[in-house]
This record gives sequence, C-alpha cells and structure tokens, in this order.
Amino acid sequence: MFNKILIANRGEIACRVMETARNMGVKTVAVYSDADALSKHVAMADEAVHIGGSAPAESYLKGDVIIAAAKETGAQAIHPGYGFLSENPDFVDAVEKAGLTFIGPSADAIRKMGLKDAAKVLMEEAGVPVVPGYHGANQDADFLAAEAVKIGYPVLIKAVAGGGGKGMRLVEDPKDFADALASAQGEATTAFGNPDVLIEKYILQPRHIEVQVFGDGTHAVHLFERDCSLQRRHQKVIEEAPAPGMTADVREAMGMAGVRAAEAIGYKGAGTVEFIVDGANGLRTDGFWFMEMNTRLQVEHPVTEAITGVDLVGWQLRVAAGESLPASQDELAIFGHSFEVRLYAEDVPKGFLPATGTLSHLSFPDGARSDSGVRAGDTISPFYDPMIAKIITHGPTRAVALSRMRTALAETQVGGTVTNLAFLGALCDHDGFSAGDVDTGLIARDLDTLVQEVAPSAAQIGWAGLAALGLHETTQTEEGFNLWGPLARSVTLTHGEDDHAIKVMMDGENKADILVGDTSVRAIRIGGGWHLDGKRAAPVSVSEGKVSLFARYGMEFDMIDPLVVEIDGGAAGNVISAPMPGLVKAIFAEAGQEVKEGDRLAILEAMKMEHSLLAARDGVIAEVLAHAGDQVQEGAALIQLVEEEEEEAAA
Repeated sequence: MFNKILIANRGEIACRVMETARNMGVKTVAVYSDADALSKHVAMADEAVHIGGSAPAESYLKGDVIIAAAKETGAQAIHPGYGFLSENPDFVDAVEKAGLTFIGPSADAIRKMGLKDAAKVLMEEAGVPVVPGYHGANQDADFLAAEAVKIGYPVLIKAVAGGGGKGMRLVEDPKDFADALASAQGEATTAFGNPDVLIEKYILQPRHIEVQVFGDGTHAVHLFERDCSLQRRHQKVIEEAPAPGMTADVREAMGMAGVRAAEAIGYKGAGTVEFIVDGANGLRTDGFWFMEMNTRLQVEHPVTEAITGVDLVGWQLRVAAGESLPASQDELAIFGHSFEVRLYAEDVPKGFLPATGTLSHLSFPDGARSDSGVRAGDTISPFYDPMIAKIITHGPTRAVALSRMRTALAETQVGGTVTNLAFLGALCDHDGFSAGDVDTGLIARDLDTLVQEVAPSAAQIGWAGLAALGLHETTQTEEGFNLWGPLARSVTLTHGEDDHAIKVMMDGENKADILVGDTSVRAIRIGGGWHLDGKRAAPVSVSEGKVSLFARYGMEFDMIDPLVVEIDGGAAGNVISAPMPGLVKAIFAEAGQEVKEGDRLAILEAMKMEHSLLAARDGVIAEVLAHAGDQVQEGAALIQLVEEEEEEAAA
C-alpha cells in the first residue's frame, strides 16, 4: 500500500478521497489554486501545495505542475478524482513517465473509451448492445442528414468528445437538422476542441441506467446498477440504486454487458458503463443499449457504496497498489436502497442560474451521509462547479430511503446563498418519482410545477424582520435597555422580486407586535424560543446584510439600506448585465446595431457553463461596455441600449 498520495482535485471529491486514505493510514497531499487557499480540502490534507491561479486552466488542469508537486512531497501515486484531468490519457502517460502511479485506468483504456464513436464500434465487437446510429468519420452535413433519415426521427446529435450534455441536440423534424447540427458542432468545438458528432436514434421514453464496474486490468466485476434518469438538460439531479423495476434477468444481462465492456479494454479501477434503456414497456433484456463509459469514479458512487457496503475509493487504492480484485462477483450483493441528491448553489426561479456567495451557515442532519467540500464561512466561487454537497440516504426499502431523504432535505440548512433545496424536495414529493415511474423527461414535463415558489407567510417575513433588527437573540441581561421603549423599529427586506416593509413594536423583551404591510403578527418568547402567531419560529441566521430563514427548504432575505438611493427601474430594460460573476466569452453586439427582443448579445461563462444574454426588448445598441475575455462581477453592465425616448425622437 502507498504511504502518501496526492489528490489532483478540489472540493467534495478531494475531501472524499482523503477520508478513505486517512482510514487506511495513507497520508495525503492537496493541491490548490488561489481561490482555494482556505478551502476545506486544503485543511484536511497532511500537506498542501499551491499550483496556480483560480481558473482551472491556471491550476487544476496543469498536469506538469501537479506531477512536480507529487514528486516534491514524496507522494507515490496521484488520485484524479473526477473532472479536470481524471480522463486525460496524456496526463496518465506523464504520471507514469515520472515514476508515479495513476490511481485509475491505463491511458490506453481511457483513449479507447474517450471518443464515443470509436467506443461504440469497440463495444459492438465485444458483444455489448449499442443504439442504432451513425458513428463514422464522415462529417459532411448532407451525409449526416441522410444518415438521420435512415436511422429514423427523432434523432440525437452528440459530440463524439462530449460530456455533461454539451454538443448534444435533439432533432424531431428533418427541417431542423441543419441548424441543430451547426449548433452542436459549434458548442462541441468550444467545449472540447473537436467538432465531430455522431447521430443516434432517440428513445422516446428513455431511462438512464448505469452499471458500476471494477477491474484489476484483467478481470472485472460489476457492483450492480444505478438509475440516473432524473435529469435536467442532461445533468443528473437525483440518483438511486438499485434501479426501480429492475428484474433479476435484466440486472444479470446489464451487469455482464458492463463486465464485458471493462474486460474488453483491460480496465483497471472504478468505472461506469452507461446504458440508455427503453422504459416504455418495463425493463427488458433486449431493451438497453451502450451509451458511453466513464473511465473514472462517478459523482454518484455513494449510492453503490450504500447498497453494497463497499468503499470504492478503498478498492481504487488497493488495486492501484498492485492487489487483485478485492471480491468476486458471487461475493457481492445488494442490501436495501439508496438515494443521492446534488445540492447546488443556484437560483432555480431564475432558470437554475449558478449562484455565488459566502456560506453564513451550513448544517446537515444526522441520519444522512453528507459529502461536502465546503464549510460555514466558505465562499462559493464563480470559477468552479457550485455544488455545496451530495446528500445520501439509505433504507431497507425504496420507500424508507426516500422518506429519509425527504426528512434530510427538510432539515438541511444553508445560509448566505440561494440553493436548489426546494426543487429537490419537490422532486422527492413528485407522485411519479415516488412510485418509481421515472424517465429522463420527467423533470422537463413537470418543470413548472416543480419550480413553483412558495411565498413566505406574514409570520415568516415578520420573524425575518425581527432577526434583521437583532431582536431574536436578546437576553434578559439587557432588561431596562431602551430597546424596549415604545418607539417602533423598522426594516425593509427583499425576498426574490418582492420588498417587504416591516415594523416591530416591542412589548417588553419577550413580546412584540410586528406589522408586515397591513398584516399584524404577534411574537411571544416562550422558554427561550420565539413563537409567531402561536407557531414555533424556524431557525434563523443573520450575516452581512442577509437573513437566512430555515423553513420550507430555506428562504433568503436581503436587508435594504435605507440610505441607498434606488436606481430608476425604468432603465432595467436598457442594460444587459451579468447575472453572476463570470468570464465574458463572446460579444455579438456593436454600437448602432439594431436588435430584436430575444437576440443573443453576449455569452457569459461561469461555473463551467455558458449562459446566453439576450436583448430584453427591440432597440438599438448605444454602447458596448465589455469585451470578450473580461472577468466581470454580478450586476456588471455589459451592453446598453439607446433610451426608448431617444429612439422615438430619432425616428
């Protein structure tokens, strides 16, 4: 076994690997960027090495610097985590050339599975079923359009070097094929530097089921399946194991297909073979097809660990150190059911925009596994994925595991930023999902219902106002202080798009009348805890102008400074601003240009995603205030339109 390993990653997965390494008596080395100097994974490691700037290209993607850090600290092996360099075969070659061990598959195995078209040919040869489609080298647009007709609509255009939904387009009508192809190729070029695509038959009621495999370079086993069908725009939201409705014969067929795939490339370590499954008429042995293989540890690996009792990271270290497979297939079994949700800092009502912010409060409930790379006081950076944590529950049955997840989500507390907690809660309460009736289109079909905001009650707004004024924690030692005088105290809070004027009139230190607009709320402190209109107040946190109320999955209120002069709201439609901190990837506007409502004027890159910024109305560009390559803060004005009055005068 290794004495010391370096983790070439950050955040949650770096912390996860360190936990297992520590349990095995293996010392760890962290690497970190400027933005991560005070991060959790740096604090957890035995040693830490600074490797560059905040952007991934300046740090976590610099393989030569990471290898040098490993050698300087005496690390014998490098664990890549997931993302960044985890599936880069050139990095694997460089690690081994430096005399170090790469904790993962060989460069050859990664290359064989790295391009979707070549991988599908290889899988066909290994006897693994593949989706009907064209996976060849001819990228002529007319030729691909003809192949799409042969396959039969609807079809899916996918970047051969793709991942995370980038370079992927669904085409349901032949007339839309040319535009969809150009769009997919453009996005693939930006994301991967490779415009090539493949064309596949689109399954009308698809499920996404993947098989966890593990190999020692010669032999492989599978650790059963995970259902990852609950997705939004090809991004997984909730994963579970085992898959709902799975039968013994289909599990055997899929599992052994995964094993054949792994053994065909001499796979070593943990990997995932992903299948698209026809869920229209129940699971069938002839109703699943190979999509791709992820040659690394998956984000959702904890659900497999929960149902098998296997520490997959521990297995990775053991096999990389030279051991054979830690268990045979007949020694592996399923125990109960498990769910994992991905908790993100994102503004769901605004279209799931990634959010930033300092976590003023962070608390996870007992009874659930919480894998996180952040702590209270940490900042969600615009440079990386905005994941706060993965929350995992387990139970003897699917119903129990799901019930425990509902409880865990309700008891999770995040202050200082908006999150997708309410969205996750709505999914767990969804009748179809609760019944196990899932497919990849579920979220899109019911999105409007799933993202409905619940407006805070007057009592909740009043409680937030009481806390904003600092009256929620006052103790009896302050008795007699003029805080309890007859004068009312006022504060204005913003929640979403709404402003709330709140007036608090203390009646001694344990009672208050709170006026929220025209509604009166009675607050009484009983036994040290506040009650609003007879109901116990929810936990609350106040920090730096924000009030976080931990009810209904969390509500964020911003305090409005009465001295701040409001900007005329009429100008809102004239300025295209950055909705979050990020990199201006492209500008499609110039002064004097006429634009129509909905025209794309700029692309902002943030949190590993590209966001198109659109014109809010018809108009004329007055001024372009930013350039491609600029790093901007949230709210920064990028493009300004001519005032409507000026346009009318000119006309």
